[in-house]
Amino acid sequence: MTQQQHVAQGARVGVLDELRLLAALAVVLFHFGFRGRTLGVTDMSLTAWEWLLKYGYLGVQMFFVISGFVIAYSAEGRTPMQFGIARFARIYPMFVLCMTLTFLIVIGCGAPHLNATIFQWAANLIIKPELLGQQLMDGSYWSISYEIVFYGWVFVLMMLGRFKRETYPIIILGWLLVSVIDRMFFGSVLMRHLFLTDESGFFCAGLVLYMIFREGYRTRNVVLLVLSVMVAIYQSMELTQWNRVNYGTSYSDLVVSLSCLAIIAIIALAIRRQRSLLPAGVLLAFGGISYPLYLLHQHIGYVIFNRVGSAASPEAVVAATVLLLICISYLLWRFADEPSRRLTKSVLTRLI
Repeated sequence: MTQQQHVAQGARVGVLDELRLLAALAVVLFHFGFRGRTLGVTDMSLTAWEWLLKYGYLGVQMFFVISGFVIAYSAEGRTPMQFGIARFARIYPMFVLCMTLTFLIVIGCGAPHLNATIFQWAANLIIKPELLGQQLMDGSYWSISYEIVFYGWVFVLMMLGRFKRETYPIIILGWLLVSVIDRMFFGSVLMRHLFLTDESGFFCAGLVLYMIFREGYRTRNVVLLVLSVMVAIYQSMELTQWNRVNYGTSYSDLVVSLSCLAIIAIIALAIRRQRSLLPAGVLLAFGGISYPLYLLHQHIGYVIFNRVGSAASPEAVVAATVLLLICISYLLWRFADEPSRRLTKSVLTRLI
């Protein structure tokens, strides 16, 4: 079996599933231990750990690096239509299921802190409800639109025959250059949404890691990785400043920079090692759980916290809530994910 056939038949770098779950848990604890109380959505917090948990938002950037690698990995050996259908089936059915579950819980138990409407639910079906004048059903969903834009550009480049390993350097350099010019001189909202100019360094780092995975640490690849990391750190500084203003708290630029370096280094080491102490089935479950956990956790967690109140131990409540959401995520992955993917792929394949 050739390398491309191996990729096309669904091979995976399973060790990344551990990192997916780690990234999801970092975001969960950021929301549960810091963001909710800071924005007044809930009184529950892990005050003693806020100095650490406030950096948990960087778990999203870990997702973006992993996505850059995985998309390059999964696109190789596939036609544009195979890639597009596979990505849509991977993202959309579970999104609709988790978004609907969040809607039902918020509308039933969320008031007065959280509210939702049927119009908001309907608008969220397009994943970018702001286009219809509605809010996200859960604030975590902002990153899903970034992923979809990235997939969209990959699909377009595949259709044009330009998403190939030999063209990655041009794609990466062009994307980084456009991003730096936009963020330094224009700060265009359109460019940010269309070209992801505030997060591109992380996606590019993932693409370069795929090049290194296939070709090794050639000089060209090392230079591209350094450039991607530099842009990623620059973009993370911009996000950190936004967090300072939005949350009214201090952040260390050094900690953020070192965290970005650590994220990319950890993923690089995981890809290089490709082995885990955990069984393959456990790794697969970790990867499967991470997506519904990310989609479900924030507002459902806040509803639970507000219902429980502040009488109980915050640490115990947060731990129990995380465990509950992991169990629900496992059940969704185990019994709903694969059937919904198969159905979606079948319908889209027949239509297209």
